[in-house]
Amino acid sequence: MKEPASDIEVALSAAAAGAAVVRAAYGAVHIRHEKDGADFATEVDLDAERAILGVIEAARPGDIRIGEEFGHSGGSGDRRWLVDPLCGTVNFAAQTPLIAVNVALLDGSSNIAAVSADPITGEFFWTDGQRAFVRRDGSDVPLDPSPESRLVDVNCDGPTDRPFVGPQLLADPAFRAVFGARVVSTTLAVAWVAGGRRAGYVSDGNFTDNVHFSAGIALCRSAGCVVTDLTGQSLEGGRGLIVAAETVTHQRLVQLIRPHMGEAP
Repeated sequence: MKEPASDIEVALSAAAAGAAVVRAAYGAVHIRHEKDGADFATEVDLDAERAILGVIEAARPGDIRIGEEFGHSGGSGDRRWLVDPLCGTVNFAAQTPLIAVNVALLDGSSNIAAVSADPITGEFFWTDGQRAFVRRDGSDVPLDPSPESRLVDVNCDGPTDRPFVGPQLLADPAFRAVFGARVVSTTLAVAWVAGGRRAGYVSDGNFTDNVHFSAGIALCRSAGCVVTDLTGQSLEGGRGLIVAAETVTHQRLVQLIRPHMGEAP
């Protein structure tokens, strides 16, 4: 008799199902389902989430499932699957190949499996809660964070009625003198920090049970990155997110962000 799949095997299979839907639809014209403000989903977001949830429901029917598009479903308890079927929908609709499919499993407050997949390159960044790898063409390579690039992605998706940290940081000459700023507008950039392609990542916002960020945060923690809120304190209960390849980069980011914290309540 075949042994039941492990949690990370389920997560990888679910992410692969979603990534296949996204990859097959990339480059076409898509129907937009309007949300709040300028935000929208496409039929591909919906189809990819159905594919992901179908894999999880079949393998773990008793677990809670929380998707960006369809909300809560499933059983009860502490085990929660957080699903972001297409992170970077605006990029996707504009035929810009910077997107991610995110699947994370939390047990209480612990991330025990997570995958952030790039549907375009076919790469799967994954962690079983202990180790962190990127899978390319069926081979797993350990993730190795590095500050060498000096590139920092800054999330500029945020409120339109007040200042917030992302745009302020990009406009700060002190920040630009130290780091190369990038705005990718997808959480794929969080996984890139774990993989050594970015020195850091910065975002304002709330990151408790966040379907967009849970997978990337789990990857970075397992890979050995420094993960805190914008003040350098615990992410849980704090405001915003800093992910840094190592301590020196993290300390410098905290220093550069500090002057802007009072301007973004």
